[in-house]
Amino acid sequence: MKKYLFVDLDDTLFQSPGKCGADADLHPAAFLKDGSACSFSTARQRALLAMMQREMTLIPATARNRDAFGRVGIAFSDYAIVDYGGVVLAPGGEPDPFWLARMGAAMQAALPGLERIRQLIDDFSAQAGLAGRARIIEDCGLPFYVVVKDPDKRDERLERLEREVAAPWCAAEGSDYFIHRNGNNLAILPNALGKAHAVEYVRAKLAAQHGDILTFGMGDSRSDARFMSACDYAIVPSGTQLARLALEAL
Repeated sequence: MKKYLFVDLDDTLFQSPGKCGADADLHPAAFLKDGSACSFSTARQRALLAMMQREMTLIPATARNRDAFGRVGIAFSDYAIVDYGGVVLAPGGEPDPFWLARMGAAMQAALPGLERIRQLIDDFSAQAGLAGRARIIEDCGLPFYVVVKDPDKRDERLERLEREVAAPWCAAEGSDYFIHRNGNNLAILPNALGKAHAVEYVRAKLAAQHGDILTFGMGDSRSDARFMSACDYAIVPSGTQLARLALEAL
C-alpha cells in the first residue's frame, strides 16, 4: 500500500531563526529572492524528514505561493498544494487545470468580499495609527485571501484588528469567509479556499491511480487541522499552536 504524507512547511519542517530555539545545528531550508536563507531546519526536523522520505511520498500543503515554494530547499517529486489550497501543482510543477478552473470561479466570486475587508482593515489601521496594511494575495492570476502583518511583530495589534474589524465583519456580512491568525499573520480567507479541499482532491486522484492508500497529515497551526483530519493519521509537532490547542490543553 502506498503511503503519502501531506505536510505543511513553515513552522513544521523548518522555521525562521528566531523560532529555532537553542539548537545550534541549523541548516538553511528556504530562501529569499536574493538567495539569502530566511528559514532553517533543526537536526531533529532533518532526521524526521529523512525518515519520512524513506517510508512515504511527501506532498507539501502550504500557504506559500508558487514563487516562494520554489525557493524551498527540499525536493518534492509528486503533487504539491500551494496558495493555501488555491493551486494544486501536478507532478512536474504545472498547475492542475481542473483545480485551477474550479478555484478560478470560486475566487472571482469571493473577490468583492476580499476587497471590502482589505479596505476596512486599512481604514481602521490608518485611524488607529497602526502601521500594518492589508493586501490581497494573488497567484496564477487569481486572488485568494487577505493578509496583514504588523511591522513590529506586535501580536496585540493583530489581535485588535481581528477583534474590532475582521471578526465583526465575518459575523455581519462576511459569513462566507473565515479568520486565521498564527504568529505575525492575520488572514481572512473565503470558505471555498482551504488546504483541506485540495488534499481531498489530490487524495482522490491518488486513490484512483493506486487503489487503497495510507495518508498522514502533518501541520503546526489550528487551520492545518482541517486538512489533517482529511487524512488517516495526524502528526503534530510539539510546541506549536496546534499542539497547544489539541494536546497541551488536555
